Amino acid sequence: MNSPLKPATVAMLSLAPALWAGNAIVGRLAHDLISPFALNFLRWCIAFVLLLPLAWRVLRKDSPIWPLWRQYMLLGLLGIGCYNALLYLALKTSTPLNVTLVSSSMPVWMLAIGRLCWGIRISRRQMGGALLSVLGVAVVMSRGDWQTLLALRFVPGDLFMVLATIAWAFYTWLLSRSTGPQEVKSHWASFLLAQIVFGLLWSGLFTGGEALLGEFRLVPGWPLLGSLLFIAVGPAILAYRFWGMGVQRATPAIAGFFGNLIPLFTALLSIPVLGETPHLYHALAFALIVTGLVVSSRK
Repeated sequence: MNSPLKPATVAMLSLAPALWAGNAIVGRLAHDLISPFALNFLRWCIAFVLLLPLAWRVLRKDSPIWPLWRQYMLLGLLGIGCYNALLYLALKTSTPLNVTLVSSSMPVWMLAIGRLCWGIRISRRQMGGALLSVLGVAVVMSRGDWQTLLALRFVPGDLFMVLATIAWAFYTWLLSRSTGPQEVKSHWASFLLAQIVFGLLWSGLFTGGEALLGEFRLVPGWPLLGSLLFIAVGPAILAYRFWGMGVQRATPAIAGFFGNLIPLFTALLSIPVLGETPHLYHALAFALIVTGLVVSSRK
């Protein structure tokens, strides 16, 4: 992108990570109340109900989304079915701070996928920013101990988060490259609801598999209901709207770097909510990530 980012675009691409940071915190708090795939399924069920009054026309029999069902099925798999389910799975064995820091490898995957799949050129600044982000991820995955990194010892949650990040990178590129009638894409609620409809099929399938394996868990109560309502309204509906609009105004590669703001917001929230204390290696990782964002976004 040759033109500078406008303040409104920066705001959209910053608000989404702020809400997703809250998603990681609440997901961690709720992991004893509900299993990961069930949490993902129920959050999107609630989001579906909330969006239905705003975009019910997109589900009519003559809706233009049905001939493009393969496209929406893929968007639903990556953005609705996989990403958050893998995130909640990661939070079973890792902390919100570590999970969100691992996800800061997103710019690397954004650049690589854009180049390999669509032939998008990678600038030197973008490459430099991506390398700084990778270094920041290496710092947190090693827990500040380079011997740990050399020994290739990973927390299982970190690996799940890597898979989630790759899925999100593909989703973001497909979001910007998706075809179809403008009346659907231009109406944020209709476009999101179309993805949720197909995403619920995948999420429901994954939840069924979770139940068959004996891993399904649900503890009804106000804490769970409050958690579900928050992640359905904030990290699901609002954050997806801001992210989609921001990606359309910028590029997936640039948007990917804004995802690195998630660890910054998560660290701020983890201190009062979870009682976690960031370590010195977290501060070093933050510095590398922010530097990567500044380098990549400058002309």
